[in-house]
Amino acid sequence: MAIRLMSLRGVPDDEREDICVLFDTHTISYYVTPPGNWFISAGAIWLNDEDQLRQAHALLNAYQQQRRQRIQDEFAESQQKGEQMGIFERILENPVRFIGYLIILGFVLYVSVMPFLDFGK
Repeated sequence: MAIRLMSLRGVPDDEREDICVLFDTHTISYYVTPPGNWFISAGAIWLNDEDQLRQAHALLNAYQQQRRQRIQDEFAESQQKGEQMGIFERILENPVRFIGYLIILGFVLYVSVMPFLDFGK
């Protein structure tokens, strides 16, 4: 009986491909189901053989730890180089968009709060 190993909701394509290559190199029998037509259901990676579940989990956990560490190292390196933008740099990059968001936020707050402020009158 097939066993769902992991859901692919929110999993980038490069990570999915890396996992498939990892399973192929370790001869783990699996298959991938694509997401539904309207993306209501996420795709998944399924194991064909229940006996390989423990090995697949071990490989997957090791891969995810390595990937997390690599991504964190890349982020820290880009932060040290000054390539990561802070909030003020993002605001200064496009101030018109920021002001537009503030106006929309103010309108939503006004529409949300006004019925309660007028309730006591």
